[in-house]
Parts: sequence; C-alpha cells; structure tokens
Amino acid sequence: MRVLFLGTPEFAIPSFRALLRTHELCAVFTQPDRPAGRGQLPQASAVKLAAVSAGIPVFQPEKIRDPENQPVLESYRADCIVVVAYGQILPRWLLQIPRLGCVNVHASLLPRYRGAAPIQWALLNGDSFTGITTMLMDENLDTGPMLLQKQIEIPQVMTAGQLAVKLAEGGAELLIPTLAGLESGELRPVAQDEAQATFAPRITKEMARIDWDQDACMIHNLIRALNPAPLAWTGWKGSRVQILRSAPPDAFRAQGYAPGMFWGSSGLAMKVVCGEGSVLEVLELQPAGRKKISGREYANGARLKPGEQLRTNLKESGVRSQESE
Repeated sequence: MRVLFLGTPEFAIPSFRALLRTHELCAVFTQPDRPAGRGQLPQASAVKLAAVSAGIPVFQPEKIRDPENQPVLESYRADCIVVVAYGQILPRWLLQIPRLGCVNVHASLLPRYRGAAPIQWALLNGDSFTGITTMLMDENLDTGPMLLQKQIEIPQVMTAGQLAVKLAEGGAELLIPTLAGLESGELRPVAQDEAQATFAPRITKEMARIDWDQDACMIHNLIRALNPAPLAWTGWKGSRVQILRSAPPDAFRAQGYAPGMFWGSSGLAMKVVCGEGSVLEVLELQPAGRKKISGREYANGARLKPGEQLRTNLKESGVRSQESE
C-alpha cells in the first residue's frame, strides 16, 4: 500500500517506523522547523529527522491547506494518508485524495477527549485507563468514524511523558491492522456517539501554578499531567520551584496546618499540606537555575520548618510572571 505520512513530534515516530517496515512510505509532511532551546535556533521535528535518515522525501508547508500543496499531494497517488499528531486541520480536498481515506491515530478512547491534549486531561482527571483510537478523518476535530481501539491502564504514578510513550507504541501496533482491515474491506467504520463526547483543550502555562487550596490528589494529578511540560510550580522566597514528581496521596489529614504549609519530611519526600488537611509528598523538584533534587534535599537546603508557607501568589512572593520569561 502506498502511504503518505503526516506527523510532527516524537509521539508519531513509532507509527512512522511501523509504516516504514510494512508499507511503501512515499513522502512525509511535517511542521516547519521552529525556534527552540535557549538560543531559539530553528529545530527540525522528530518526524523530519527520522524521515531524512530513512531517505524519505520531506515537505514542510506552513499551511497544508494552501492550494499550491494539492498537486504535490496528488502526485504521490497514495492509497492512504496516515496522520499522527501533525498539528494542522486538513481541508476537504486533502481528505478526498487517497482512495482509502485519511487515517488518524488519536491518543484517547474516542469520543472521550477530543482535542489537542488528551493525554494530559486523562491524568488531570485521575482516570485509571485511557487508550488509542484509529479513525477516518473528516473536516472537524476528532469527530470522524472510529476504526479500532485499544485500552491502556494508567498507574497512579505515571507522568504525561511516560503515558505518551506507551500510547505512541500502542498506536503503532493498532495502525497496521487498521490499514489491513481497510484494504480488505473487513473493517467497518463506526460513528462516534456525540452524547459521550468530551474535550481536551490545549494545556496553558497559566494552569501550571499550584493552588495548595486544592486537594492533594488534584495537585498530584496536575504535577504528573504537566510533566515533562510545562511543569507545575510553586513559589518560595521570591523564586519559582518546579515540582516534577509526587506520590499518590493517602487518606491522612494534618491538623492545625493551612494549605501550602511545610509539614515535614519522610524518606526522599517533603510533605506539604493541601486543601482540607490533605498532605502531598513531593518527591522531586527543581529550583530556578539549579539541578533536580529530592523533596527532602530541598527542605533541608532551604531549612524549612514545619508551618512555613510555600506561596504561589506572585505579588506576595515576588515570583516573576510566566509571561515575563
């Protein structure tokens, strides 16, 4: 089968490699190089690097819906277009090019979590499982008929980065039988139930500031959902401290402590009181401009005493706003 591949980040790489092994991968479309890192130098996407290494032609239009891209896409006479985290909405004329349609690999069990951040929202909501869906694309966002699904469990300590790796691998495993089923005609698309649809909008930097008034479980889910980016953070003595990992909270409640207060240390963790006396064990963090350290190391280095307050209010703590960085 002749396949065109549209994808951009590391999440798309397992599917790209699966197609490279099993089908005639004729060309790749990916996002243009974007500024990244401290020097803000143009950086190629993970998919571009993989395609160049494999000797596959690469195209990087700023807007794939622009008419000048149509003859290029049509020239490959693809049987199917596979889309994995490409990052652009496809126009109708593009969806109509391949004889078997455009197949998307989406990181949720549709119709749950349509949108840009299904992995993060599954963790934010504390879900115990999520999954992968392959579907035929239409002109709307993640609304096309479903083809195959695979459920994947979410351990309570799993971060968004770890879950993305697992889902990317699951998507690659699901993609090949999806294409085989379409080619044979044995796989019948199933319409999504609109009544069950939920949405997963983009994660913003404003969501990353920890509100210690929330329950410890909610904060734990925020921390793992925002790892590796943009990373949850709190303030301490005028500087930002990013929280990388925490332990799933238990039912213990601290008495006589307000939310945001340091409660003590245990093992490698420092304990912080959250809403309604719930307690969060912070396992790993990174102060601004310093290396990653354990919660206990930070508490010892900062000489925290029980009852001291970790502040997130910018005016009170003097922490620079995210927009100023």
